[in-house]
Amino acid sequence: MQIIRYSRKGAEKVGAVVDGRAYELEAMGDPRFASVGALLSSGLSPGEIREIIGGWTARAKETFDGRALIEKGRIEAGGEDIRLLAPIDVQEVWASGVTYKRSEEARKAESEGAAAFYAKVYEAPRPELFFKATPHRTVGSHDAVGIRFDAQWNVPEPELGVVLNRRLEIVGFTIGNDMSSRDIEGENPLYLPQAKVYRRACALGPGIVLAGELDPRALGIRLTIQRDGKTVFQGETSTRMMNRTLEELVAYLGRANEFPHGVVLLTGTGIVPGDDFTLQEGDVISVAIDGLGELVNPVVVVE
Repeated sequence: MQIIRYSRKGAEKVGAVVDGRAYELEAMGDPRFASVGALLSSGLSPGEIREIIGGWTARAKETFDGRALIEKGRIEAGGEDIRLLAPIDVQEVWASGVTYKRSEEARKAESEGAAAFYAKVYEAPRPELFFKATPHRTVGSHDAVGIRFDAQWNVPEPELGVVLNRRLEIVGFTIGNDMSSRDIEGENPLYLPQAKVYRRACALGPGIVLAGELDPRALGIRLTIQRDGKTVFQGETSTRMMNRTLEELVAYLGRANEFPHGVVLLTGTGIVPGDDFTLQEGDVISVAIDGLGELVNPVVVVE
């Protein structure tokens, strides 16, 4: 089962994809399923969500081909245009840094005179956590991610995204792409917000897979970048390589903070292209994670 957001008839909708078919959750008549925010604010556990939706879809009428929407990002059904959206509506997106050894090595290499900061945080009790995006800065699968016009060294960062409810309980998982301007961050660690937070700087999707349907500690992550139809970069890692547990990251995120409508936490990257690689407009980024599907985004320059 996967929870998705999509636009239809000019309105934003929430649906559940079960065995490839999509069901519009608004038709349930349950206000807790009217939006992602309502669902994460309700405090329902993944098991309760699965049971309620499963009981309803067993007798409900399917609405459209959910598998096709996830694979293509946009379909036509019954004469209507349906477009896949990022699986958040009012939630903030936060991110963890330097949680994989490869990330620590890359950050040290790009940062003149500041390498010690990254070495220390990799081993420190307190993890690096930073604000990443608001919903309007976040795109869904098949929508374009951005590279800054004033940056010369831009890369994607494929990450497991943890979807948390208002009690900071893990409800599900999604795929994340934490776009990063490495030259800006490398020039000075204080420039991190400019390297990370801008229009189209974050991609999430294709949907939310409920917790309990996979083991987040053993997921393969694969990154592919194509340019003019040719693969120019491939890399892979596994969440087994993470230096911190999800529970540890979530616990620090919740310290002296609150998220009444839930939150998405990106958990760091273990795949970093070489120092001679930078994204170009027109590139296509694909991030695949076991059990979660594939997040696909073309690249545009954000002026």
